[in-house]
Amino acid sequence: MQTSLNINLSLSFYQLVELARQLPKKKQAELASILLDEEPSKEQILQGLKEAIVEVNLAKQGKGKLKSAREFINEL
Repeated sequence: MQTSLNINLSLSFYQLVELARQLPKKKQAELASILLDEEPSKEQILQGLKEAIVEVNLAKQGKGKLKSAREFINEL
């Protein structure tokens, strides 16, 4: 089963800045990269995949918990 979600959100520049300030530093850097339309480096992509695989494996072993769709969206 495949599900998709499209969200249109209108934010002023000030609102976007305020939201960005609430993010952890790593997420701030990711947001800046997206806003500047920079492609992630190969290392960034591989690191993200490694982190995702570790999270999934821990969840399968009952040692971790995956985020709900709502938590994922709120993180964005």
